[in-house]
Amino acid sequence: MYAAVDLGSNSFRLHVGKHDGEAIRVLKSVREPIRLAAGLDDKGNLTPAAMQTALACLKNFRAVLGAYKLDAVRVVATSAMRVARNSAAFLPEAELAIGYPIEIISGEEEGRLIYMGVANAVALPGERRLVIDIGGGSTELILGRGQEIERVESFSVGTVKQSLSFFVGGRVDGPSFEAAILSARSHFEDAAPPYHPQFWKQCYGSSGTARTIADIIIKNGIGREVNAATLEALKQRFIEFGHVGKIDMPGLRPDRASTIIGGLAILIGLVRELGIPLVQPIEAGLRMGVMWDLHLRSTKRDRREQSVQACLETFHVDQRRANRVADDALALYAQTKPASDQYSRHLYWSALLHEVGMVVSHTGYHKHAAYMIENADLPGFTAREQKTMSRLVMAHKGNLRKVGEVLSEPDFVKAVVALRLAVLFMHSRLDVDFSQLKLRMKNRIELEIRRDWVADHPTLSYWLEKEQEQWDEVGVDFSIRTSG
Repeated sequence: MYAAVDLGSNSFRLHVGKHDGEAIRVLKSVREPIRLAAGLDDKGNLTPAAMQTALACLKNFRAVLGAYKLDAVRVVATSAMRVARNSAAFLPEAELAIGYPIEIISGEEEGRLIYMGVANAVALPGERRLVIDIGGGSTELILGRGQEIERVESFSVGTVKQSLSFFVGGRVDGPSFEAAILSARSHFEDAAPPYHPQFWKQCYGSSGTARTIADIIIKNGIGREVNAATLEALKQRFIEFGHVGKIDMPGLRPDRASTIIGGLAILIGLVRELGIPLVQPIEAGLRMGVMWDLHLRSTKRDRREQSVQACLETFHVDQRRANRVADDALALYAQTKPASDQYSRHLYWSALLHEVGMVVSHTGYHKHAAYMIENADLPGFTAREQKTMSRLVMAHKGNLRKVGEVLSEPDFVKAVVALRLAVLFMHSRLDVDFSQLKLRMKNRIELEIRRDWVADHPTLSYWLEKEQEQWDEVGVDFSIRTSG
């Protein structure tokens, strides 16, 4: 059983679902209209009132989650938290309120998860499709075939800002609508060509915005499809009301009217700019994608593995060296007896990627690699995971003072030791027999190796002496014994 929590710019939503063999069945769904994006002040900070509203909602979500025996939970935050200048300060309080880590995901990762939810709901393996998701703070366009994503982009235009910027005071008129539509088109025009209809067969609207607009169109007799004509007709109906507070239409809750007008302007802008003939609303998206991602991880089909492999291939990393370091690092890490396996997979991926920075320069390649890993678009990884891997890669070479702030975490230190030694052994051309090596770590690092290894590999003693010096500089004793 899985839970997905989506801290969106307009609403906070929660799904609890269970995989029943072929599909994920939603058992519980909760939505709270938090309007987080509207709670950003003129400096880009979340206001105290917005944060308190969010925290109260997260505490309620925690109670809901506590009623289920869950195998995995993932909490993701999108555009409003991405852009809020004080999100880092707010995050610890938010995590304490809901009781789980919160991942502020990139727009590209958001698009990937949205597409995963749609692809598994549609279940047409050969269909070429465009998925559009109009959220409170951003809009995602994802092009793909079946389960495979070919292109994903996130645009900083969403329902909340569009509504607040163009329908000032709630006034709804023709000039305001046209200005909002033109503004939306300006975000998409440069990126439009790859998303034109000749590149896909079906267009799906995965957001609540698209589903709500479709519902209004059908329930008010405007039409039976979401297309240019019905969208224009709906726009005229809204204009006739003249004010958001006066809009009263079946299919539209009063609390959604203030943002749906901005969403309609964006959708019309997309239809005009891309030439979309028909938008098919679908009850699938980010939360379903998150649950499918959790399910795939549990069945060892982890998207992160594919991302690492793609990165290795893109930057022409010597995979023989990468695999050797990764295997040795895990073997060494196991000998240190970490308290948990929290860092095991990230250590392995970091070891595979530790030389990726050589595509920039052999000098200081570990610094280039660390930057690339932290900032690259690696589908499946969270920003927090990429930062952990970046720190491991930064720490694998040279002085340790540059990562001194994280050397207080015992298991992280063990991972650093394992990675540094694995790289050291590779550089010394030493094929390690781990039955002949002992690595222990408590208050100090203790390494026992065979005497003949030192004799047969002339640079090994040099590298080990340098390693002792580096650890001594950060106050860690590193003792080496030879045997045999």
